[in-house]
Amino acid sequence: MIAQDKNFKRFLVVWSGQLCSAIGSGLTAFALGVFVFQNTQSATSYSLVILFSFLPTFFLLPFGGVLADRIDRKKMMIIGDAGAITGVLFVLLVMLWGSVELWHIYFGIAMSSIFVAIHNPAYKAAVTDLVTEELYSKASGLIQLAGSAQYLISPIVAGFLISFFDIKVILIFDIITFLFAIAAVSMIKKQDVTPQDQHLEKQRFFIDMVDSLRYLLSQKGVLWLVILTSMVCFYIALFQSLFGPMMLTITDSKTLGIALSISASGMLVSSLFIGICGINKSKVIILSLSLALAGLFYALVGLSTTVTFIIIFCFLFFCTLPFVNTTLEVLIRRNVDNEKQGRVWSLVYAISQVGYILAFGSAGFLADYLFNPLFYPDGALSRTVGQIIGTGQGRGIGFLFFLSGLVVSILAIIIGRVKKIRALELSTVGQANLNH
Repeated sequence: MIAQDKNFKRFLVVWSGQLCSAIGSGLTAFALGVFVFQNTQSATSYSLVILFSFLPTFFLLPFGGVLADRIDRKKMMIIGDAGAITGVLFVLLVMLWGSVELWHIYFGIAMSSIFVAIHNPAYKAAVTDLVTEELYSKASGLIQLAGSAQYLISPIVAGFLISFFDIKVILIFDIITFLFAIAAVSMIKKQDVTPQDQHLEKQRFFIDMVDSLRYLLSQKGVLWLVILTSMVCFYIALFQSLFGPMMLTITDSKTLGIALSISASGMLVSSLFIGICGINKSKVIILSLSLALAGLFYALVGLSTTVTFIIIFCFLFFCTLPFVNTTLEVLIRRNVDNEKQGRVWSLVYAISQVGYILAFGSAGFLADYLFNPLFYPDGALSRTVGQIIGTGQGRGIGFLFFLSGLVVSILAIIIGRVKKIRALELSTVGQANLNH
């Protein structure tokens, strides 16, 4: 018990730094998204901000995963955080020197994303080093809590800062939070986050990648779970890409920030509950149920133009996400050998997040050129569906949300019925990792 407490305290040191960094990154993401949309009035430009923050990480995560199993994970986390500063600093300097263009923002975001690909696999793998299996659920819940901070705290703070200060102030604050994260990681001992299987140092890089792919393919339940999750991620990413543009057609940026923060408090409530109590029931059943509810609330978000109703359904939607993410993480973590955690996690991210890439790349087009025009005064659906959900700018996005939510609920039912996924509950790999 004493050893577990000591390990968990080391995890909390790292987690506190990531919490601050998440808040800072959330400030920048919100501010740059609003800045771009207000200057272009284009959902495509808004979604491209998200795409460029995601694309480099998507392509580089497999390499980062292999490195996380080969070299010092503490060093990787420090390099990742330090490198992420460069992208934010680039955008800040361009704004200080003169007029900023869209490509400047896209380029700076992409620079930071490259180093996120180095940081994230090492951070995920280090959690397995720092805590025992009994604490996986609590650690995952706290990780979700840190992640929720960029939705709970960052939007309302960013909306306030934008009203009184220039966007450059927000970028400077983000840089400071990265420095705090670096300091937190620097406080833990090197051996606490060093790969356990040292012979991997002698293996060739691409052989490791092929080996991790072969290993993932052999874990049929994990593979099925990841593939279906990738499909879910497509629809969740549509929400992430288009919620801002939809809201900005009916309200201002300050109200958007308040709405996001109140809505995201649902993640705070659920994450705190999981962090304190853990999840002791069937992970697959909870995953399927929470995902089905997420789809229902997602669909209801698109049916109203009243901010209050949108916030209520968004709050309920965010309540379900920590349960989805935590059960996913625990099921995968328990079914992957510890010495392969870094590279397998990177592949899991790469496969599951194909849906994000497809959504971020297509969301703007779907909104600007397909769904929104259907609900213009003379649009094809303005006199039918439009009489229910409203017409005008942004209502096509609402209809897209409604359809997407229904599909997510259907996928949730499928996940709960796949035998290979249900069999993950009976795995003994997690116990073997603990004994190791």
